[in-house]
Amino acid sequence: MADRTPPLGIEELRALVASGEIDTVVLAFPDMQGRLQGKRFAARFFLDEVLEHGTEGCNYLLAVDTEMNTVDGYAMSSWDRGYGDFAMHADLDTLRRVPWNEGTALLMADLARTDGAPVVAAPRQILRRQLDRLAELGYTAHVGTELEFIVFKDTYEQAWDAGYKALTPANQYNIDYSILGTGRIEPLLRRIRNDMAAAGLTVESAKGECNPGQHEIVFRYDEALVTCDQHAIYKTGAKEIAAQEGVSLTFMAKYNEREGNSCHIHLSLQDADGNNVMAGSSDDPGGMSPVMRHFLAGQLAALRDFSLLYAPNINSYKRFQPGSFAPTAAAWGHDNRTCALRVVGHGRSMRFENRLPGGDVNPYLAVAGLVAAGLYGIEQQLELPDACTGNAYTGDYAHVPTTLREAAELWENSPVAKAAFGDEVVAHYRNMARVELDAFDSAVTDWELRRSFERM
Repeated sequence: MADRTPPLGIEELRALVASGEIDTVVLAFPDMQGRLQGKRFAARFFLDEVLEHGTEGCNYLLAVDTEMNTVDGYAMSSWDRGYGDFAMHADLDTLRRVPWNEGTALLMADLARTDGAPVVAAPRQILRRQLDRLAELGYTAHVGTELEFIVFKDTYEQAWDAGYKALTPANQYNIDYSILGTGRIEPLLRRIRNDMAAAGLTVESAKGECNPGQHEIVFRYDEALVTCDQHAIYKTGAKEIAAQEGVSLTFMAKYNEREGNSCHIHLSLQDADGNNVMAGSSDDPGGMSPVMRHFLAGQLAALRDFSLLYAPNINSYKRFQPGSFAPTAAAWGHDNRTCALRVVGHGRSMRFENRLPGGDVNPYLAVAGLVAAGLYGIEQQLELPDACTGNAYTGDYAHVPTTLREAAELWENSPVAKAAFGDEVVAHYRNMARVELDAFDSAVTDWELRRSFERM
């Protein structure tokens, strides 16, 4: 990663702590679901002890299910291995203020084993490894993520007590691009935008979406790891701000039978001089360089195998419905929203968009997948097939996986995944999928009760 000025410098933090303006420091890392886990420290103790030496956390934090239950099948952490600690080391490039929590600063952490070795299955480490591979070719990945969410007038506690049913959305109808619709909840959207800007994120815009109460706030693209860190901080912060405002919001991929929450991911490559290497000359087909054509061909080749990284939960696959603006076809096209991969921009703005991920995506894993797939295309000099110029939903293309079970099997048996990520990472995230599938398969759903209680 290029040298960059963090949103908050360590000497500035020392001064703020000395003046009493900052009294709490959060040290956090993304777990398998992309959620922030970690500790809150008294700021003076953090500066005196944790900054130099780090801290510890139970290694089960990368070996539990979504509800934090201990489960079997993970090599790194188990009852047999004693559930020991791993070390958390602060990344000073991520230091920032957290305006929505008074007197608070935050840093992201990298994880290491007690012997100093990196935790290779940690999401941040997985992404770092792929970015290092990309750097060997002289490239850096620049990424933007577009997260959608649905806002409800109910508090999180009220939503829990209601079983997350019959909640009241902040808008009653489709407000896609509606200024009136976003104006209805502008105080909340404005606070999220302004607080994120004060935390060092560059806000671009906010707009309404199709599902009642659905909105999107977009931030400027940045280097891949920076964007993923900001994504995780924003997602946590937006929920915390919503709770403070007496409402709730969800990023789950498919809350109901209407439009789901997407997280389209845009990616471009730059060389050491800051040039977009995806942009071609006037003689290149579609304005795309040979590097981009190979990189995009790699996306198509690995799309199905890497779907677990883009759609990591059972609910994720409910989005993939024809005519829903969520893709079903492993196809690419120029500015074609029916395709899984959409090429947009020209010249310096040339990039592609992966439309598979939903709001539940772990950005570190998804971006690692995009980079690994692109490297596969470059290494194998894969040729890009013709673009889809019509409706990909009805075209003759390979279908994206329709269930988590299908995606997990493709991932587990993928030679491309094993070559790019290693056996340990493949096994770790295959087990994550197995745990979720086992839990779902043993659950009795509302759908079953409604159909079976009286009529069967």
